Amino acid sequence: MTPHTDTPHEITFWYDPISPYAHLAFERLPQALMGLSVDVRYRPVLFAALLKAYGQLGPAEIPGKRDWTYRQVRWLAHHHGVRLELPAAHPFNPLALLRLGLATATDDVPGATNRYVTEQLFHHVWHGGLDATAAERLAALQTLLQDHMAQRQRPWVAPDSDIVKQRLRENTDAALAAGVFGVPTLACQGRLFWGQDALPMLRACLEGDAWFQGPDWDAAARLPAGVSRR
Repeated sequence: MTPHTDTPHEITFWYDPISPYAHLAFERLPQALMGLSVDVRYRPVLFAALLKAYGQLGPAEIPGKRDWTYRQVRWLAHHHGVRLELPAAHPFNPLALLRLGLATATDDVPGATNRYVTEQLFHHVWHGGLDATAAERLAALQTLLQDHMAQRQRPWVAPDSDIVKQRLRENTDAALAAGVFGVPTLACQGRLFWGQDALPMLRACLEGDAWFQGPDWDAAARLPAGVSRR
């Protein structure tokens, strides 16, 4: 195990509120990393752009897998005691939500949303079973986030402004450059941990589990493919 240190572990939490797994990971993160010193930066990305870059379909775009995904996330929410109600329609276009989140970003962390803002984005989608794209709900969320920024005496940037659109593009490009292929992905110590079920693995890494100093992590990337369907 690593010795105790007051220096927090830096974690980047790549997410898109369209993902129920990202919502589950967000809600479970404090408990999963309890007792550890961490500094988490929440960075929204356009999941659809990641899928396009890798030539993939999303889980909700594949018949059978779509049904299983919704069943599994409901069960995982039940199992972990996390509130999760499916929205009125899914998948949906999350651009408005992503831009609302990044309208709250500040100069010191221009591509990040704080935990409160991130929570509001997830709750907008996964609490209540409502339409995530309804204009009146988006307007109410914008008012909530504007009030939050005013209380913090921080500037509000229009969600449809070029600077906000650029922040989202830069986040998505940075995620792709880092090797991120899905959400949620948590990046720490040069490693990527994908999915809410990777939280115990992330904790083990932060605690200095000797497995991470062995050959298995790097060996996985060197395993040759026996066949390719492309």
